[in-house]
Order: sequence, then structure tokens, then C-alpha cells
Amino acid sequence: MNAPFHGSRGAALRDPFTAFVCDEATAEMLRPIAVEHGWAPEKVNKGGLRNAVQSLSVSASPNILFVDLSESGDPLNDINALAEVCEPGTVVIAAGQVNDVRLYRDLVASGIQDYLLKPFTADQLRDAFANAQMTISGPRLNEQSTERAHLMAAVIGVRGGVGASTVAASLAWLMGDKAGRSTALLDLDIHFGTGALSLDLEPGRGLTDAIENPSRIDGLFIERAMVRANEKPSVLSAEAPINQPLINDGTAFFQLEEEIRNAFEATILDLPRSMLVQYPHLVHDVHVAVLVVEFTLAATRDAIRILSWLRSNAPDARVIVVANRVPSGSLEISRKDFEQSIERKVDIVIPYDQKAAAQAAKLGQPIAKVGGSSKISQPFAQLVGASIATVEDGGGDQDGDEVGSSLLGKLNLKSLVAKKPKEKAAA
Repeated sequence: MNAPFHGSRGAALRDPFTAFVCDEATAEMLRPIAVEHGWAPEKVNKGGLRNAVQSLSVSASPNILFVDLSESGDPLNDINALAEVCEPGTVVIAAGQVNDVRLYRDLVASGIQDYLLKPFTADQLRDAFANAQMTISGPRLNEQSTERAHLMAAVIGVRGGVGASTVAASLAWLMGDKAGRSTALLDLDIHFGTGALSLDLEPGRGLTDAIENPSRIDGLFIERAMVRANEKPSVLSAEAPINQPLINDGTAFFQLEEEIRNAFEATILDLPRSMLVQYPHLVHDVHVAVLVVEFTLAATRDAIRILSWLRSNAPDARVIVVANRVPSGSLEISRKDFEQSIERKVDIVIPYDQKAAAQAAKLGQPIAKVGGSSKISQPFAQLVGASIATVEDGGGDQDGDEVGSSLLGKLNLKSLVAKKPKEKAAA
């Protein structure tokens, strides 16, 4: 419903704007603003949400839809009914008289662009329409480049607390913001996921709705459920109540992977290790398995076990071993002993940067973004370059070629790192 609509694809078949209001005062305020934007003032209709649902069930949806919820007894449920008749790409602005932040969050999570509390001003309307037009002119979520192969990477922590979710969020952000790929971060820690939290976003109900009703999962559902971090990265995360077990057979997760693959150029799975046991099929189609480790005895044992499991369940995936939060001082197990025990090299080492970690948590931003000019930027850029090279030049095998050893990998790495000084200078 509220997904960006690409102006070159079918825009001529839609009206640019339609409104359904409940009172004449709102209509009188809307008409001159519609004229300012070059829209027909007669597209401001009476009838509110009920009339909107009836009209759009038999006609094409506009690019921008303004709908008045003042006469709605259950706004959230009625907006969901509107979503059933709205075509993908319609940007919805709602207005109403209920001043409740929970309602606002629920409405935004359900797919509307904005909710204006009555009485509002003409300037508030103009701002809302300006934001809607910016959304329409942006890239469509499912407008995938035909020249790029889809990349699916699973980030798996060998132990709780090694920072796998931190790595996943940074990888998704870099993949979208620096590598220029439309990227979905799918956080499959249903009750305690931090995917949305690490990007300073509300998780919404999209993921829990998908698990409870797998039959609803389609392209339109993905466009409504994904929460956009900025122009490229989006996230699907959850904070399900801890007294609410979500029992399923994994069908929803598989369908989500399929639909996200059609809508985005890259998928980053934040995959708790417990999910490997319950739903091994989730890694069957991944191109890259990022195994996040630490130099401890417990992590060594579990890295050996998971590497063996990946060889059996994801034989075609390139495994990249990433040691995260590595302190500069003494280690419980040396890197050399760790590599000997797991019988392969550690591909990437991300140093522990307490200042960057604290700043990232404070700002609600990925650590790769906050630490853009620090020593942790290089290993993250290296990880992105190696992941992209896997699908663009065939990548490495299960035991992993040296990360960045291919020509394309080096080029990707150089381009990612080269962007950082320019951004800093511009700032």
C-alpha cells in the first residue's frame, strides 16, 4: 500500500491524487492545496474511509490517497480493509481525531505514510504531500536490477553475545548505503531481535503477522511489512511478547525469503543458531554464510560444530569466518590456536572499539556507520566486498578463498573504502 511507486511504471494509468473526507472544512482546506500541486480539486470526495474502500474496490488506486478516519470506530482494522483494495505503490495519508501515539505507531506499521491529527493546518498538509511525493519519486522496493544477481547472506553467531546482530545490521546498511543495492535485513530472532532497534526503528507487526498467517505473504505484504531505514536498506524484525510462543513449521520463513528475493537485490538474514536446528532449509539457498566467532574455548567448540553442519546443509555457500570484538590485549585462545582447531583461517578480524560501540548504541545506528573513519571500517568494507564478489564472480568454496583475493573483490573493497573520506569532507 505505502510502497514507493516508480514514476515510469504505470504512473500514467493512475490519478495522481484522490481524497475522501468526512467534513466540508477539511474538503475546503484540501482543494486549494490540490490545485497548487496541479491536481484536480474535484478529486476531493465526501464519505471518509468507507467511501474510499468502496470506490477503490472498483477503480485504480491513486498515487497519493488522503483518507479521513474521523467516522471510523476501529481505525486500525479499517485501514487494513483499505489495504486489501489498494494497489502496491499507493502512498496513504490518514487524518483523524484520536490523539493516541499507539494508534499512530500501529497505523504507520500497517503501511500508511503519515497520520495527521485534527485540526491540522494547511502547512501540515503541504509537508505531508511533499513527503509523499518524495516517496513516490524514490526507488520501488521490488524494482530489482536485471543486471545484478540477488545476494543472500546469513549471519550466524557461534555463541550468544558475539555480536552477530551487530555485524548483520552493519552489513545490511553498507550493502544498501555504500554498495547501492536495495537490501532487506530479515531478523529471525522473533522475541528478542535487535534488527529494528539497531537502526532506530519501530519493528512493526509484519514478521509476527507473517508467522501467524503464512498465506498472506506475497509481494504486497512485503511492501507493507518492510520498515525502511533509508533509501536502500529496509528491515523486517519483531518484538513478540515473551509469553506468546510462535509455533510454526518454517513455511512462513521460506515464503518470506522467496518474496524478499523478488523485491530486493540483497537479503541479509540475522539467523540465531537455534534456527539452524529447527529450520535447516533456511540456509539451502544462501550464497554467503557469515560465521561470527570470538577467540574463546566455547566459541571454538561451537565453530567446529557449525562449520561441519554448514558443509552438510549449505554445501554451495561460501563461508566467511569473522572474529568480532577482538580486544588488543591477551586472548583466551590465540588466533593461531583457534585456526588450527577449526582447521581453516579466520577471514576477517573486527577489532573491539568501545567508543564506536557506545556511540552506535546511543544514536541507534549501525556501528559501521558510526565508525566510518575508524579502524573498524576496513574489515566491514572487506566483508561487503567479499559477499558481493561471491555472486558476481563465483566467489570461493566452503573453506573460503582469501577474502578480497579476487580482482572484483578488491575493486569492491576499494570503492567502499574510497567513499568514506568524501562523505566526511562533505559533512
